[in-house]
Amino acid sequence: MLQLINAYENKEWLWGYREDEPLGGFDPYSSSKACSEIVTAAYRRSFFNKENKTGTSIATARAGNVYRGGDWASDRLIPDFVRAIQKQEKVLIRNPQAIRPWQHVLEPLSGYLTLVEKLLTDGDKYSGAWNFGPDEVDSQPVKWIIEKLCNYWGIDASYEITKSPGPHEANYLKLDCSKAKAFLGWHPHWNLEKALESIIDFTKAWQGNENLRKVCIRQI
Repeated sequence: MLQLINAYENKEWLWGYREDEPLGGFDPYSSSKACSEIVTAAYRRSFFNKENKTGTSIATARAGNVYRGGDWASDRLIPDFVRAIQKQEKVLIRNPQAIRPWQHVLEPLSGYLTLVEKLLTDGDKYSGAWNFGPDEVDSQPVKWIIEKLCNYWGIDASYEITKSPGPHEANYLKLDCSKAKAFLGWHPHWNLEKALESIIDFTKAWQGNENLRKVCIRQI
């Protein structure tokens, strides 16, 4: 089962959450993530433990804030940036100092595949919860992200900080991925700047009607 960092009970810590930290959520969306983790853990302990010898191993994966080229979801920072650029408008941001564990979607996907391989070969050892997120240096505030994107795009890109009220948002969200790095040998391949450049490359390729499948394969 795959989750996002929202599964953790946010305590506004400056350090990353580990897999054994309390789960919870301020809003229904975050709470639903925690609920699914709790239910999965209950089934794993009750029916798929070593004593039952079912041959089935269950793990959950928790990713950071993922993004990619071609993401058009609403109320998300990078898709909002792309839409504003297309309309030749300023990008509006609400919480410029909010910090998130930003990562290109290819990073957690590589972690998930590695985890599945380990589950197949030694499931009892690798069942449980796992974090997949960026290195500490790549957990940056919203303003830093937008400034980088504007710089990579060029002179037509700019942003504005809006004072309009929005839904509750945490200030600090980070993941501690020491477990995945130590036991799975997993680590991010791209730093944050390289990942953001890939978004600009994809978007400009889309604007130029290039073959986006080839762009994706090249990035993979």
